[in-house]
Amino acid sequence: MTMLEDYTAYMERRHGLMENKMFANLCTRQGKLYHKPFCMFGNLYYVGDNYVCAHLVDTGDGLLLFDAVNTGQGGMLIQAVWEMGFNPADIKWVVLSHGHVDHIGQAQFLKDMFGCKVYLGAPDAKMFREHPERSYIQGSNMLCDTLFEPDVEIYDGDVIAFGNTKVRFVMTPGHTEGVISAFFDITDGREVKRAGYFGGFGFNTLAKEYLLEIGDKEYFMRRTYLESLAKVRNEHVDVFMGNHPVNNDLIRKYEDMISHPGTNPFVDDSAWGNYLDQKKEEMIRFMEDPKNN
Repeated sequence: MTMLEDYTAYMERRHGLMENKMFANLCTRQGKLYHKPFCMFGNLYYVGDNYVCAHLVDTGDGLLLFDAVNTGQGGMLIQAVWEMGFNPADIKWVVLSHGHVDHIGQAQFLKDMFGCKVYLGAPDAKMFREHPERSYIQGSNMLCDTLFEPDVEIYDGDVIAFGNTKVRFVMTPGHTEGVISAFFDITDGREVKRAGYFGGFGFNTLAKEYLLEIGDKEYFMRRTYLESLAKVRNEHVDVFMGNHPVNNDLIRKYEDMISHPGTNPFVDDSAWGNYLDQKKEEMIRFMEDPKNN
């Protein structure tokens, strides 16, 4: 095979990988996805991009990372950690909100590179073993991407200490069976605030076609989603961590914070409940829409 033939075959393979892949096209435009990392409050930092969230907690004894961003976006994540003044090698723990490729993309890399422990909801760990296709790993454009066994499987009610930070986990299935929500204290040295993270709001896995494909002919997971929202609706949350920036209006709030020094729109004890109420109303309308049944 000549170099030209080899190149042509490569481009054909690349086109095949990119075509109709849910997450693959994101990997080719990382610069456009970049969002400057920033301190949300105290020892909680945003290190995600403008599509998918990742949050870093300085526990006083190592770094705790919530979610490992999308496939192919490790460079931006590492850069964000450096920009916040931390060494990525100090990441000791990675907590994954759920088992979709756009949130687990760099978990294995971080584990291999820095030896950190990876945590995942037990039902999604089971999904990796029994139904790996539901992770959307096939949506990656990188054939080296693979699933993995988490070091620790999370169960409902678990309380786990990461350095000086104790995190209480609540299973909130719906988007996947293993979605976790997390609640923990953060501090700026003067005040203590409560952070809250709901691990998966999307309706894509509650669509008719998806549910029928996985055998949920009664659309049970839609009711489960509503039950999960209700389960944590009244948790006290001062700082709402989004799973995607759209959840907590992150980009606009960041711009407001930068343009109005001394204010912090992320400290808002009404944002959590308001957004969960919004998703409840949206899901009810979704369920009532004839095209979804």
